[in-house]
Amino acid sequence: MSVARSIDPDQIGFDPARLARIDEHFGRYVDDGRLAGWQVLVTRRGEIAHSSTYGLRDAEAGRPVEADTLWRIYSMTKPVTSVAAMILWEEGRFELTDEISRWLPEFADLRVYSKGSALKPYTVPAVEPIRVWHLLTHTAGLTYGFMQTSVVDTIYRAAGYDLHPPADVDLATACQAFGELPLLFQPGTAWGYSVATDVLGRLVEVVSGQSLDAFLADRIFGPLGMTDTRWWAEGDAADRLAALYAPDPRTGRALRFDKLGALAYEKPLLLSGGGGLISSAADYHRFTQMLLRGGALDGVRLLGPRTVRFMTRNHLPGGQDLETLSTGGFAETTLDGIGFGLGFAVVDDPVPSRVPSSPGEYYWGGVASTAFWVDPAEEVTALFFTQLMPSSTYPIRPQLRQLVYSALVD
Repeated sequence: MSVARSIDPDQIGFDPARLARIDEHFGRYVDDGRLAGWQVLVTRRGEIAHSSTYGLRDAEAGRPVEADTLWRIYSMTKPVTSVAAMILWEEGRFELTDEISRWLPEFADLRVYSKGSALKPYTVPAVEPIRVWHLLTHTAGLTYGFMQTSVVDTIYRAAGYDLHPPADVDLATACQAFGELPLLFQPGTAWGYSVATDVLGRLVEVVSGQSLDAFLADRIFGPLGMTDTRWWAEGDAADRLAALYAPDPRTGRALRFDKLGALAYEKPLLLSGGGGLISSAADYHRFTQMLLRGGALDGVRLLGPRTVRFMTRNHLPGGQDLETLSTGGFAETTLDGIGFGLGFAVVDDPVPSRVPSSPGEYYWGGVASTAFWVDPAEEVTALFFTQLMPSSTYPIRPQLRQLVYSALVD
């Protein structure tokens, strides 16, 4: 599938010279060694206004970023899994208010951390069960071990759940473990980035009767023609996969991170609905276009338009923002004026963040500095791919917004 520019930008309200600033700005990231390479795709009204690549997908081998380069998208998997769950919801297979223990009994008798150390935590009973909407909004009380901001995070790491799970654990086993670990907070009372979408992926498996990879292939990737999206890379795909990097703490230059990057070349035992996919710009472009067009693309409908609109509203209790409800330790996005929907962060008010966007815009990103957003008001989508961990290293996401929105001149 092509990701070439499909229209003169000035025909859809973009100033071509201003769009060129994107390449100039992020080119400096490569020229001074902060990034190995990147790919950008900007669309409006379904037309590709700007598509560019720069630098190397594998600096050590001298391989350039190309249009069909593959990228570890990590948490950009979450919106895909959320769409999968909502496909089942549209079929009446569950209600958003249903207790997940109906299908995952390991979450029936939950305890919530109250005080104490990781070695001797004091917990209290959960007064509210985890419901499906809690998983979709990260208000379930689950956490990530790699956050390293709470005693519960430490407990997760001690159980083997850090950035990646133990090598011998599948998704069902991981969910059994999560159900036995204490919650960070009472469900529905706060927002905490977490393994919730992995649990949601397991819910998709149990409700549908299919493995998560089979369900996504049958209901999303196949219908949308997302032929490059996969769980691991082998053969030709392995040659196209970009290398993973991390910043040198002394110089800031990108250093190869093979210890973690090598996992993408092996078939995973645990299918992580929260962070397991590899994809291409062309494929994720089709996914975002499906969302922008209200759940349908090229005659194929995955979701109804009202469902997409419902998913991309702020579902946080009382309409609060992430700055108010977040448990802390989340540095990948600005939280002021940002709500959370069913699988996406949602812009309620762009002013507090001091970053241009539109109310109703929704987005997310991955830990290797990939990012996307969909702006229904302006009919704009933007994608950025690179492979640098962690995503909080540089302000790539707000800078991309500055550059894209300042190029809109109609």
